[in-house]
Amino acid sequence: MSDKARELFDALDLDHNGTLSREEVIIALRTKGPSLAASGVLPFWGLGDTEASSALFDAADQNGDAVVTLEEFAAVVDRRFGWH
Repeated sequence: MSDKARELFDALDLDHNGTLSREEVIIALRTKGPSLAASGVLPFWGLGDTEASSALFDAADQNGDAVVTLEEFAAVVDRRFGWH
């Protein structure tokens, strides 16, 4: 798991409960996405609309329980963004 994946997960975890909900991912990327991209935490091309944020959540929710753990999230974003 990359440090960048952990940093991005922490930034998206709005309620700081250690998991991400679909709503959290959508809201956090909409409100924090541009500043996260500007600071290098998120690639600019990783910014997207609600559909793209929802699709990222679906890709990460590997067990289909409607919450994403750090491990699930890191597995997807490390691969998608080329982080190691």
